[in-house]
Amino acid sequence: MFKKITFLMLFFSIVSFSQESIKGIVKDQNNETLLGANIFWQNTSLGTTTDENGQFTLKKSDETSFLVISYMGFETQKVEATSNYITIILKEVSTLKEVTVSKTKKGTEQSLYKVSNIQVMGQKELLKAACCNLSESFSTNPSIDVNYSDAVTGNRQIKMLGLTSPYILIAEENIPSVRGASQAYGLSFVPGTWVESIQITKGAGSVINGYESISGQINYELIKPLDDIPFFLNAYASQDERFELNTHFNNKFSDKLSSSLFLHGNTRSAKNDMNKDGFLDGPIGKQVNILNRWQYNDAENGIVSFLNVRYMNDEKQAGQVNFNPDTDKLTTNYWGSEINTEKIEISNKTGYVFPDMPYQSFGIQNSFQSHKQNSYFGLNQYNIHQKSLYSNLLFNSIINNTKNKFTTGINFTYDDYNEFVAVNFNLDFSRIDNSVGAFFEYTYDNSDNLSFIAGARVDNHNRLGTFITPRLHIRYNPWKEGVIRASAGRGKRAANIFAENQQLLASSRQFSILNTDGKLYGLNPETAWNYGLSFIQKFKIAGKDSELILDYYRTDFQNQAIVDIDANAQQVLFYNLDGKSFANSFQAEFNIELIRHLNFKTSYKYYDVQSQFQTGQLQRALQAKHRFFANVGYETHIKDKGQQWKFDLSYNWLGEQRLPNTASNPTAYRMQEYAPSFAVMNMQVTRTFSSALEMYVGGENIGNFKQTNGIIQNENPFGTYFDSSMIYGPTFGSMYYVGLRFKIKNKKDAHEGHDHIEGEEHDQ
Repeated sequence: MFKKITFLMLFFSIVSFSQESIKGIVKDQNNETLLGANIFWQNTSLGTTTDENGQFTLKKSDETSFLVISYMGFETQKVEATSNYITIILKEVSTLKEVTVSKTKKGTEQSLYKVSNIQVMGQKELLKAACCNLSESFSTNPSIDVNYSDAVTGNRQIKMLGLTSPYILIAEENIPSVRGASQAYGLSFVPGTWVESIQITKGAGSVINGYESISGQINYELIKPLDDIPFFLNAYASQDERFELNTHFNNKFSDKLSSSLFLHGNTRSAKNDMNKDGFLDGPIGKQVNILNRWQYNDAENGIVSFLNVRYMNDEKQAGQVNFNPDTDKLTTNYWGSEINTEKIEISNKTGYVFPDMPYQSFGIQNSFQSHKQNSYFGLNQYNIHQKSLYSNLLFNSIINNTKNKFTTGINFTYDDYNEFVAVNFNLDFSRIDNSVGAFFEYTYDNSDNLSFIAGARVDNHNRLGTFITPRLHIRYNPWKEGVIRASAGRGKRAANIFAENQQLLASSRQFSILNTDGKLYGLNPETAWNYGLSFIQKFKIAGKDSELILDYYRTDFQNQAIVDIDANAQQVLFYNLDGKSFANSFQAEFNIELIRHLNFKTSYKYYDVQSQFQTGQLQRALQAKHRFFANVGYETHIKDKGQQWKFDLSYNWLGEQRLPNTASNPTAYRMQEYAPSFAVMNMQVTRTFSSALEMYVGGENIGNFKQTNGIIQNENPFGTYFDSSMIYGPTFGSMYYVGLRFKIKNKKDAHEGHDHIEGEEHDQ
């Protein structure tokens, strides 16, 4: 007890606290958190709104102990705050006296009051598509572009603000996860059914998560054992004979300790060649993925902790239809490829919130990962084994009052790479990278119309040197339903040029690194500044809820590891940027609820992405300047026993894309200068039979668009001109699938250990 008192006195000597606060979370009856719910002390102007996780912090009032909680489409509640942490469940409204209020909860939310430009995709949005893995979870989100990287592996690559995924910091519950060796395929190793929500941050992100993000951050939250149901089953089968099975088992040992076991398996055994080029349209193979997740939550004493233990094994075989790895591996009998990956991960997060000071907390995050990939592409070989250790210690508190908050801490990253590349040269690029950094982030929020976050971190990296990373985010609400955001920040990263460009190994190109004086394959680290402006206006058209979102972002590279496939069609050149490289991104998005439960959203994007290559300043290849997106979703009214229909249709149009220069090839193996524009439509219909069972059927690329010339010199893959990386569209054509979801739910709410308040209806 004496030690605890001494510890508290130490922190009180650093920061003075003028008022106590309460914390809480707001959810609906389906246990989904509500972003942007209003919480006010009764008959006062003192209030706040919930964040993307449905959580809030509010200073206590001397005038009343009753809170009033409101959210569009839900009954307003009045509850008495009897403890420092409360859970509030809002009920959907049907009729309030003489006024009928209805609202379809959005699958993607974007707050007017968060400082950063963050979109939150909930499970409702994720279930609009098959979402077999994380790389396939963004087909209904206009902010993320999903592309195929090559015609052999069928791997999907995401882009944000016109830049590929290596420039996006991808984290699992704020621990960097898809990085280094896992850049090419890491998103496909996260099953979609494991994901609870995804937060997409455009532009410069928080310094808390590191210095590597340049175009944005994607953070995905896994299902929490405390909130999980006892059993979940998802089965999936598609036209290309891809089969998946996901099962979740949950056990609540007590009010404080819960555990979930997630099991995932998928296989594809059929050899499909829909475009008749002699190559598989997608790899055959299998994956086994196991996650055991533990959660300890002691709200009374302010302790919450997570422990994850994961094992994953993924095997892929691609190439010519007649390729047999037992007899043809690394021979010229038939062209083939195998990519075998084994991943082991152990991670822990522990946080402590001071019970009497809920605005003050500290936490620690630790993660160990082993990512081992053995692969070959025809006669090219690529093996990499990355062992990583990540540790982050952070402390949150306030300065004088809750308008002034700060987060500070230190983190450490250690990466041991064993990397072997055998192309036109055999080189061992094994190395050890490590860094240690400290950060401080200050947040000001006047609880009304202005807030900003100013942060900086200092890092020392054995290859990148010592450097400072500043970030700034500003939010201003000029009126009630509008918000303007601005951001600026710097990012720095070490480019893993082979791991990030594995699609080029599936070609006959010769590889050359032109610089030799840098510490990263002879290259210098990549550095860039990102600037952004965003405007959101919510309004009504003929009484219908609508919103307009305008975004403009620019990324300026001070240095970049240029991947040049334009200088010569038989070469890949890597060199440091000598000139300008930038990415301009503009997006206009419009959303409206046309009628009850019928939502329509559409967006237009313009990209100007250019770099200085040896042959001059060029628009980035395989990047459409113009993109158009539309999505319509409709849900019928929920009937007795939970019966419901859900319909979703998405339309993606891509304008012309510049193709890499193939003028040095013979005429038969040249491609046109620009790829034609094309459109892809996806749809899904879901039938919910009860709260326990639902089935869905869907189609991807139902217009059956196919790129027929995806592989150059496909008839002679060991020839001089073979190249499978010129992919701008799907090669399989239309693909249809079916699936089912079965749930066994809890009889009582998982949060009964908290003060679980449903409240009383507040007079309107």
